[in-house]
Amino acid sequence: MWDFENGETAEPLRQHFQISYTVPARCAEALADGTADIGIIPVAAYTKIPDLAIIPEISIAAKEKVRSILLISKVPAEKIRSVATDNSSRTSAALVQIYLKKFVGITAGYSPQKPDLKEMLLWHDAGLLIGDPALQAQTRGFHVYDLAEEWRRWTFLPFVFAVWAVRKAALREFTGNINIARVFQQSRDHGLQHVPEIAGAWAPRLSLDQASIQNYLTRNVDYSLDSENIEGLKLFFRYAAECKVLPPAPELDFLVQPSLTAR
Repeated sequence: MWDFENGETAEPLRQHFQISYTVPARCAEALADGTADIGIIPVAAYTKIPDLAIIPEISIAAKEKVRSILLISKVPAEKIRSVATDNSSRTSAALVQIYLKKFVGITAGYSPQKPDLKEMLLWHDAGLLIGDPALQAQTRGFHVYDLAEEWRRWTFLPFVFAVWAVRKAALREFTGNINIARVFQQSRDHGLQHVPEIAGAWAPRLSLDQASIQNYLTRNVDYSLDSENIEGLKLFFRYAAECKVLPPAPELDFLVQPSLTAR
């Protein structure tokens, strides 16, 4: 979101885009109910929301370890029988079910809960933490499974957590001279040029070391949607359908119309 918030690009872009922030699951709900035209969504939502186009070349993915999607357990994975899930992202909730059922070979029970590890583990064998709570978690003494790393170990592919999507109805309704894909791709690129500033701003907010955040943003998260990432995404959709944790996904449909005047 760098260009939408900083420098000479922010004001012109805000003349075309009305911006709001929330968790990924709520972004998906806003696209589904038509209150947003563009959103970054957990890829699981793509299986449930019709008529979406994916902005090409951009995602939130991990080639190896991601550090912010953690299954933290009191027992080894093969002994897990109950999991408390932070359902702020449908994708991670689906991924943990695939991991335990398909890769570990167990059937566990799942229940949504606030992302408080102590409370999660009070009545469950394991807890799924996503995002900042995962980065901040004190995991000493527990079995910790980085789900992106586990996915890579079992499939030899990256894992894609989220993509930018546009409602096709919005594309059909509005015309303009804004190249949506280019706007978001350039904003991503410019953000990567300012990672030290971003890490410095967020370190005190998250009570984390600046170097740790910078390392996370540059080494753990991949922001591309290259052919390898797309292959990993398609495999996730296939496994999710096989394990009956998500409905079958439609074919990936990428944004080809160059313009959109946003509300």
